[in-house]
Amino acid sequence: MKIELAIEKVKPHLTDARFQHTLRVAETAVKLAEQYKASSVKAELAAVFHDYAKYRPIDELARWIKRTSLPKDLLEYHHELWHGPVGSILVEIEHGIADREIQDAIYYHTTGKAYMSKLDKIIFLADYIEPGRKFPGVDEVREMAKQDLTKACWMASRNTIAHLMNKNATIYPDSFHAYNDLTKQINGGN
Repeated sequence: MKIELAIEKVKPHLTDARFQHTLRVAETAVKLAEQYKASSVKAELAAVFHDYAKYRPIDELARWIKRTSLPKDLLEYHHELWHGPVGSILVEIEHGIADREIQDAIYYHTTGKAYMSKLDKIIFLADYIEPGRKFPGVDEVREMAKQDLTKACWMASRNTIAHLMNKNATIYPDSFHAYNDLTKQINGGN
């Protein structure tokens, strides 16, 4: 799918602020893909669609989780997590995007997962560091992103888990799996 068409398809599903965020994530993803020698075409497309399902009604998201092969335990966690997994299915159903790499990058852009691909890491990180984001720790992650993709993802994962813990929020297991796997990778497998 041409990126202009993808942008046209996504825009009606987002608020203006979220659409601007999406464009910044796409721009950041392309830069990271070029820097780390990944497909900038796939990175841009995954970034444009990463929040595609974010503003779908909660009951619609829950129906998709219940009626598809998505893990049912998602329903036990905050609905903010649901838009990635559901979006990964909707891009195929509604737009014919059946590329597993793109779908996985959309699916895991919020939580991460163990054994993330380079594209998974790029979308996870681009969503975290895009220039509109302003929160404690983001500048350090942006700086690390210029040097080491995996370490920057590890920092983002660590910061996200700490933030959720400080809020006494539940944390989806994939987030812990991502953190543990990234920790092993930056420590040389230990």
